[in-house]
Amino acid sequence: MSVRPRHRRWLPAAAFSAVLALLVSGCSAPTEQRAEPEPVTQGLQSYYEQQLQWEKCGSVIECATLKVPLDYENPQDGSIDLALNRRVAQGSEKNLLVNPGGPGGSGLDLVKSSVPLMFSKELQREYNVIGFDPRGVGKSTPVTCLDDAEQDELRQQNQRSWVPAEREEIRAESKKYADSCLEKTGELLGHVDTASAAKDMDIIREALGDEQLDYLGFSYGTFLGATYADLFPGHAGRMVLDGAMDPKSTSSQVDLAQAVGFEKEIKAWLEDCVESGDCPFTGTAEDAYKQLQDFFKKLEAKPMVASDGRKVPVIDFINGFIIPLYESTSWPMLSSAMADALEGDVDQIQYFADLSAGRDEEGNYTGNTTEAFGAVTCLDYPMDAAEARMEAEASELQRQAPIMGKYLSYGALGCEDWPFEPTRVPGELHADGAGDILVIGTTGDPATPYHWSESLAKQLQGGVLLTYEGHGHTAYGRSNDCVTQAVDGYLIDGQVPEDGTKC
Repeated sequence: MSVRPRHRRWLPAAAFSAVLALLVSGCSAPTEQRAEPEPVTQGLQSYYEQQLQWEKCGSVIECATLKVPLDYENPQDGSIDLALNRRVAQGSEKNLLVNPGGPGGSGLDLVKSSVPLMFSKELQREYNVIGFDPRGVGKSTPVTCLDDAEQDELRQQNQRSWVPAEREEIRAESKKYADSCLEKTGELLGHVDTASAAKDMDIIREALGDEQLDYLGFSYGTFLGATYADLFPGHAGRMVLDGAMDPKSTSSQVDLAQAVGFEKEIKAWLEDCVESGDCPFTGTAEDAYKQLQDFFKKLEAKPMVASDGRKVPVIDFINGFIIPLYESTSWPMLSSAMADALEGDVDQIQYFADLSAGRDEEGNYTGNTTEAFGAVTCLDYPMDAAEARMEAEASELQRQAPIMGKYLSYGALGCEDWPFEPTRVPGELHADGAGDILVIGTTGDPATPYHWSESLAKQLQGGVLLTYEGHGHTAYGRSNDCVTQAVDGYLIDGQVPEDGTKC
């Protein structure tokens, strides 16, 4: 396995042209009853009294830094920095905090690069869009584990956790990695859990001068947003959770759901590939599926080598292979990349794998997505690395997802020797008193399967489910006008779509 505790990724959808919609959602009046705002906890007053000092950091972007406690249980023990940025809507005092997913995704990057392409012009006129790198991520005080050369080296190791004889070596590598994270990151490594990041969001809210926090979170950002609403229901404003995670899912349940989700999307891609007449596989979609399985089996035994000399073993290949599956309009790119791979050219897949890992063309890892992902996951999810349990889970994964299941198995090895214990037990989030919260699920979402959105909408007291009937990861900014109008109507005008609206 790679150094990530598991190979799932809650990444934001890339910005693609929206598809015209045929449906317009019905709306209802928003719920007015809300919980009373929570008083500031003792010891946090100085953090809540901060004033943001915005400075130009680009032609249209402003940046600021905010202090938050390292440890909310002991706020006197020191602080860490949060990096923020914003796109200003001239004449508007409304703020919309955004998170792109991950864990480990950069909100700064979302605001800097993607907002003009993903967000409607109406939303950009109404809101100052605020990005932040959560604690441990990017330009905030970061989790650090490996340098660029070490990351390259580790990605090239052919770690096959499903091979019993190789698991001890993987355990040793995982412990070495965890020790390096602790040495280079220090105590922060034990405080990058989602609940702490959600508490940071309330300090951001106060620094922005807002009584309530309006928020748009994608993928993992839905878990972060739902956690905030549960902790601070009186301060939760208009919240959109797109591509929801299910807070009550255990680590093994997440692995299984994502394995099945990607398996379905692989089959959908192959059907489209075969029907297109320009497919690297031959015969029917079923034949193509078998050919893909055979290809991966060969790759497991012998990694491919890219033109720059780097090895691309099966796990790194998979991390690249799944990227175009996040957006159905990218399926032709995947077909092209696989056509090259079948001919021995792995460069296109390596490009996607580098994109997934945050590596640029010069060989620099521009963020710390992988490191933050592992650190947050090990704190958020208790895992059982007992051999018999992992073998049983691996068997079920491979039964339900013959291709992807193998590569998402034995994820607990990555957290077995983590220097800090998990900080939460998976369970429902209700956000009692938070008012209406819009949850969006995409029926063909491989990374955050649709039933997670159904579950979260039911858990939240004010949960309202909006369904996008289509393929790909998340919906707003990449689906259709129906979704755009529903989200904009809610955020801008407070008009809540009817629960169960389909787009």
